[in-house]
Amino acid sequence: MITRRGFLGLMGAVAAAAAGLGCTENKPVTHNQTVTQTAKFSQVPWPYVKLDPDSVADIAYEGYMHHHCMYGVVNAVVQSLADKIGEPYSSFPTLITVYGKAGVSGWATLCGALNGAAMVCYMVLPEKEADAVINELFSWYEYTPLPEYVPEHPVKSDLSPFPKSKANSPLCHVSVSNWCKSSGYKAFSREREERCGRLAADVARKLVELLNEMKAGTFVPKYPLDNVTMKCRACHCKGSSLQNTRGKMACWECHTKNITLIDEMEGHPKI
Repeated sequence: MITRRGFLGLMGAVAAAAAGLGCTENKPVTHNQTVTQTAKFSQVPWPYVKLDPDSVADIAYEGYMHHHCMYGVVNAVVQSLADKIGEPYSSFPTLITVYGKAGVSGWATLCGALNGAAMVCYMVLPEKEADAVINELFSWYEYTPLPEYVPEHPVKSDLSPFPKSKANSPLCHVSVSNWCKSSGYKAFSREREERCGRLAADVARKLVELLNEMKAGTFVPKYPLDNVTMKCRACHCKGSSLQNTRGKMACWECHTKNITLIDEMEGHPKI
């Protein structure tokens, strides 16, 4: 089983080989060159410097329009850090993140923007800090009416004001469906494409705000899990009496709108 460090090392080797072949016409890449390049990728977290959230959001929006949501977020941060730091970001093959489009190749699972943001967190932060930022970002995404970002030059739709909705879930399927229900537009419309482009920009901007705070030592979580979800976890998650599931996303969005009235739920035991 390949580890996170091993995966990043592998990506470094691939990128190094590609870079070497492109720069050394008719000259093979030597073993030492490959090892040197790979070393830049194998040690994480990588360096991070404060970025401008609004600038990153603009790049993410543009990136979405070329290669979808996950790429939009990852490329925006990586490109911005490459401009300020150089390697290892300059050689990172951001196009590998296109797989995250529409919740992983159209499967509408984890939102690609969040998928990309989580990947970035593990690039630049130790595990404990990365998890803290991911938790905050995912909860913010669930409970905040989005999109908030307004591009200077809209690509797919210039609706104003642009329709917003609460995702109530980190899942692409739920997030998109709730927006479609709220806005009245279809899932494969240009308006929905515009919505997801703006959403990618929102996620990239919030991610950078949180990373800046974490690096400055000012990070304070503001979006805890909601009370209803915490009530469900008390019986169903780790350390509980049932311990038959796991997760942090809002339970009530998919299971029942009346989950606060547990005694009235058909088939649910009395508590």
